Order: sequence, then structure tokens, then C-alpha cells
Amino acid sequence: MNSEDLINLTALEIASGIKAKKFSVPEVAGSYIEEIEKTDKHFNAFLAVAKENAVKRASEIQARIDKGEDISPLAGVPIAVKDNISTEGLETTCASKMLKGYKPVFNAAIIEKLESAGLIIIGKNNMDEFSMGSSGENSAFGVVRNPWNDSRTAGGSSGGSAAAVAIGETPLAIGTDTGGSIRLPCSFCGVTGIKPTYGTVSRYGIAAYASSLDQAGPIAQNIEDCAALLSVISEKPFEYNNALTSNADLKGVKIGLPANFFSYSETAEDVKEKVLTAAKELEAAGAVLEEFEMPLMDYIIPAYCIIGFAEASSNLAKYDGLRFGYRSPNAKTLSEVYRLSRSEGLGMEVKRKIMFGSFVLSADQYDTYYRKAQQVRTLFIDEYKKLFNRFNMILSPVAPTTAYELGKNSGDEQNDQPWNKYLSDIFTASVNLAGLPAAALPCGFDKQGLPIGFQLIGSAFSEKKIIDVGRIYQGLTNHHKLKPKSASYVPLPNLRFEVCEKKNGESS
Repeated sequence: MNSEDLINLTALEIASGIKAKKFSVPEVAGSYIEEIEKTDKHFNAFLAVAKENAVKRASEIQARIDKGEDISPLAGVPIAVKDNISTEGLETTCASKMLKGYKPVFNAAIIEKLESAGLIIIGKNNMDEFSMGSSGENSAFGVVRNPWNDSRTAGGSSGGSAAAVAIGETPLAIGTDTGGSIRLPCSFCGVTGIKPTYGTVSRYGIAAYASSLDQAGPIAQNIEDCAALLSVISEKPFEYNNALTSNADLKGVKIGLPANFFSYSETAEDVKEKVLTAAKELEAAGAVLEEFEMPLMDYIIPAYCIIGFAEASSNLAKYDGLRFGYRSPNAKTLSEVYRLSRSEGLGMEVKRKIMFGSFVLSADQYDTYYRKAQQVRTLFIDEYKKLFNRFNMILSPVAPTTAYELGKNSGDEQNDQPWNKYLSDIFTASVNLAGLPAAALPCGFDKQGLPIGFQLIGSAFSEKKIIDVGRIYQGLTNHHKLKPKSASYVPLPNLRFEVCEKKNGESS
């Protein structure tokens, strides 16, 4: 099988082909590395590629498979991980100048699980710096470009992970979701992703943005691959098959539609139409649809920002130029080390969040802002509990719009209304505040040919129900099978692309 055919297979199809000896693990790894080297100078979805280590690991896994070892259903499949996940010996920068050159001495728990399951880690994906952003534009190493239209954002903060899957540079990726950072780029790039229940996947070794909101999860072409990968990283069994099927029905499944999400002033007509069409597909399969008003909608973004930014200001305090990270060469005194290193090493969006978070945690403002936001968070948890007494799950758009133009909501210091860029999370952030699971699935395209996604939100630890409904939907439709047309892969200025060796740290 040639490389072009290989990279069009799903992850489970790749694993099945390896077991059937249709192709080898080294062939698969080589095909994806070749695709990254060919295309990524344009899209900038990767910050580092573990080329030599991936080739070595592929040979080791192939030898184990040849001996008859039953490693896992995804053994031999390549995977990319977001660059905020610690990888031993492989540069982990969080897309920040502050951590450029940093090579961890340990693996995150999620990496240990992936390697134990025989997956081949091929590299680290670009992202918004320290996961702070919704567009993939806040990276210190260049923007991530949308595979469907390279003048558009790929979404964020896991934009590199979603774009890499959409392009065909990797069949699987791991992203993290703080307020929608898996679901939003999946929607913008036309791929599938799951934000698990808070605590389902270990956060050990993942650089924290907001510790009480962050959650790692899978990104893939379809819900079956996501389910298989979630089984690995959560160590909880989920059913999955090589082929999606629509044989099952949804009789007795009651799905709520938040009417105020659809009537929200910024919700584009194309988004509303395609998401409601997806709901009708599920209704035709037997589900019962009912509209309701999402409670406290006006407080989603304020509560999310106050809590998220406050935790960010605390979590990022350690990046001070002393213990590790960037240290300004211009610093002459201790005070200058702190001030200049953080000023030069951190981007504008990160600094904005740190300052905002420090303000709401200050003695004078703590009760006014942070305590109130936590009280509102409790109200969200209570309201979702009530909703799930009425509904089995909730269906809504992932974002009010499709991928917007690069630079439109960059939120740099010239932006008169930096608050506007946070509104892209208005349909997703309450899920993180309540610690609930949600899946994003592609459901069509707007008039400009840009992907549209919808999300299924469930009660805590109801991932299986969400996966089952997603499986039925994708068995009825083919949106998840569509891929962007080939682009002209022209290297762009100021983009960083380096090939790194994982174990010995040498660049090649």
C-alpha cells in the first residue's frame, strides 16, 4: 500500500491492517513523517517531530506484534500530542518563548499510557501559548493555519492537534480542553474530538493553565477512533468498531436543544441550519428533541474568565527566569530577572490573563470577583443536574461561527475590545465549569466551504452514551470522511519547524 492510501485510513483501520500484515508499523510511521515533512511548513501544526525515535519505536512494536503479543487495539498507530504535555527528552515548550529549549526529564502519565499501548509518538503539536487562546494565533512560533482555508484560524488552543488530523499528518492526536480547546478546533477543522469528564484522564505532567478546568482528550477522524484512544488514556473500556454503523436506533433518548444558543445574536445562520439538521438526523433515528433555555448564559464567559485567569496567574508564577525557563540576558539584578524574563518570555495574551487573574485574587477584589465566580460555578453544576433529569444529553453548536480570518480576533495590544475573542467559548465553557463530558462532531459546511461542528454534552461519566449517539450519527452521515483539498505547500516566513530526537535530545 502506498503512503497516500495509508494516510487516508482511520486509526483502527491502520491497527487492523498491521495485524493482518497488509503493511508494517515502520511503513505507517514513515508515511506520516513523510507527510509532515511535505506539508507542515505551510500549516505549522507541528512544533517538533520525533523522527528517529518514532522509527526506532516502530521497529520495536513491529517485533512485538510479530511475536504474537496482544499489546492493544491501537498498537503501531502514530499519534501526535499537544506541546503542553511533558515528553522525556523531547522539547516541550507550551508554544512559549519562556520554555524554548526545555526538554523534560519525565513523561506525563498520558504519555506512559500511550507508549504502554504501543502507539508511536511522532511529534508535538503547535498551540496557543500555555493553552491561552481560541485561535492558534498566540503561539510564539507562528500561527496554525486551517487546512480548509489557510487564511483562517484552526481554532485553539489545540489548533495544531486538530489541524494535523484534518490534514492527514497524523491519524490521532491528544489535545487539552480548558474552555472548549478540543471542541472548538475540531469544529473549525472538521474532525472529531472528546472532552472527557474532569478527572477521567490524569493531568500529571500536563502544564496547567487552569487546574480545575483542564482536561486532556482524544482527537481523530471519527468517534470510533476517539473511543479507542479514550480507552487507552483513561484506562476505562469503551466499545468501538472498525466500521461505523447506523443499525442501532435512539428510541427513548431525549435530547435537549438550548434555544438561546441558537438565537444568540452572533450565531451564524449556516451554523444554526447545519446543527439543527444534525439534530433532525438523530430525531429520525428515534431520539426525542425538546427545546429549553440554557440557564445563566450571560454568566458563562465572566465566570469562566475569572476562574480560569485566576488559576492561570497562580500556575504561571513559577516561570520566573530563576528555576527554569527563559532568563533575560539584560537582567542585572534579582528584580530585573523577574521583571524582564517574564516580560520578554511571555506573550501578550498570557500577560493579560496573568494581570487579570492577579487582580481578581487580590485582597480587595477576591470577594467581589473570584468568590462570586465560584458561587456561579456551583449554580452551573446544579442547573446541569436539573437538565439531566429532563434530558439524556444536550445538543448545541460548538461555536457561534465557523473559522474566522487570521488576525480578526487576535487580541493583541492594538485591539480595542479584547473581550470579544473570548466569546467563541460561550457555548463550550460551561461544560468545563461543571466538569462534564462533551464530544464535537462535524456536521457540514457553511457557504464558504468551512466546517461546522456540533457538540453532545452529557452528565458526568456518561462518555459511553455520547459515543453511542455519535456513532449512530456518523453511521448516517459522511461529514467525518471529507478531507480538505490539497493546498499549495509553500513555506511561510517566521514559522518554526524542527526535527527533534526524543531520547538523546539531539536535533537533526
